[in-house]
Amino acid sequence: MPLGQINLPVSFGDRSNYRTETLTFDVVGFLGTFHTILGRPCYAKFMAIPNYTYLKLKMTSPHEVITISTSFRRAYECEVKCCGHATAVVASKELATLREEVIEEAPNAKRSSRLFKSTEGPKEVLLDPNNSEGKKVHIRTMLSSE
Repeated sequence: MPLGQINLPVSFGDRSNYRTETLTFDVVGFLGTFHTILGRPCYAKFMAIPNYTYLKLKMTSPHEVITISTSFRRAYECEVKCCGHATAVVASKELATLREEVIEEAPNAKRSSRLFKSTEGPKEVLLDPNNSEGKKVHIRTMLSSE
């Protein structure tokens, strides 16, 4: 959900050939790797044509076509940074969920001491779990007088 909107003048080009339009941006309350994301409203206002294959944005201006471009290396660096950020956000949400579960399931020392009940009589335990007819040991909760 956006926190609000802001109108800002945006310019593309240089001093000799530039174009400025006022764009409306939605302000959101989360951390991200991007300062702003230009989408269809921006492209429509500037009459710009994005070419994602060549990483170029072309638009009309008073003198000639303005071309904004970047390198594949820079695009890759941004993508890696974005993936790292997304992984951190998901991990922090999972950590918060795990903390809530641990707090809910934490043992209460007073409650657990009251619930302990000793078993009556000895318990037989196999010394070798793989051999069902092997030697057994008897475990008791009370020591005999012997």
